[in-house]
Amino acid sequence: MQEDVISPDDRDFVTALASGMEVILAFDEASPRMTLSEVASKTGMNRARARRFLLTLHALGYVRKQHRHFELAPKVLNLGYAFLSANNYRSVIQQILVDITTECGESSSLGVLDGEDVTYVARSSSRHRLMAITLSVGTRLPAAHTSMGRVLLAQLPDADLDAFLMRVVLEPHTDKSITDKAELKRRILDVRRQGYAIADQELDSGLRSVAVPAFDANDRLLGAINISTNAARIDYDTLIREYLPLLQEKARQIHASVS
Repeated sequence: MQEDVISPDDRDFVTALASGMEVILAFDEASPRMTLSEVASKTGMNRARARRFLLTLHALGYVRKQHRHFELAPKVLNLGYAFLSANNYRSVIQQILVDITTECGESSSLGVLDGEDVTYVARSSSRHRLMAITLSVGTRLPAAHTSMGRVLLAQLPDADLDAFLMRVVLEPHTDKSITDKAELKRRILDVRRQGYAIADQELDSGLRSVAVPAFDANDRLLGAINISTNAARIDYDTLIREYLPLLQEKARQIHASVS
């Protein structure tokens, strides 16, 4: 459970900083370049407020302006790099993910829970294309419909899990997507008991994955590691019989080598 988290109406909450981050996060794969009006609409700000934040971010080098359009500048990558640099375990885990790909020929990732999403913080890609979008460090996917997301949700205290279920919107990405919150909670509690999660074509047709939690030597949760496969190539039994033990072995290596 998070400690000392202030609310937006707390006197220590810096609204301007929060709004600036909201503007940065408004740019995504669907909206890489936007006009002032589009940024204002997407963030719910009025034009004057959105303009001030865009111009400030432009002055700081985080946003580029081309005629009427704004887009993120490469300097934004420094924010992600700061996170990765501060977590020096990444190089160890990256090698372990590469080892997984070498051993089974499939993509493997480390993800962390961020709100209602899983954010990819390390990844080893196979030559197989798994989804319509390109998965890479920084990619965000809905936690409710992914194996890593359910593993991470299973680590939450009951009160935090219930809060997540209260606020999350369950979208039907495929005909296999779970959209009933009571059923999702049952699945997450199953994951908590068994120590792993499988997501079978709930986010994208043909995408099947298995994930386990990754802890450091002090039993601090680092995230979840997974193996992602194509359902047409890898059946469910193979995922359980071969890939799950491989992931569990690598999770033990992380526990032994990251302090």
